Amino acid sequence: MTKAKKTARKEKISKNANLGEVVEKHPEIAEVLIDYGLHCIGCPASGYDTIEDGAKLHGLSDKEIKEMLERINEVIKLKEQPF
Repeated sequence: MTKAKKTARKEKISKNANLGEVVEKHPEIAEVLIDYGLHCIGCPASGYDTIEDGAKLHGLSDKEIKEMLERINEVIKLKEQPF
């Protein structure tokens, strides 16, 4: 495994990540975002909003954002694990 791949796996998605870029890179997280009411993943605003911006616009609390990010990172981790 290359150093770049090891680094990529350790990288966690934060609340400051661009919503559109994260969904483009990890489409498997779309279901988590939708579960939390972020149905705007395909709208133009997702190109410049952070995950936190989108979540706050949809009324999520800081606690809910933290929980959502934990789920997002878990989904990505499971997707990247070789079977």
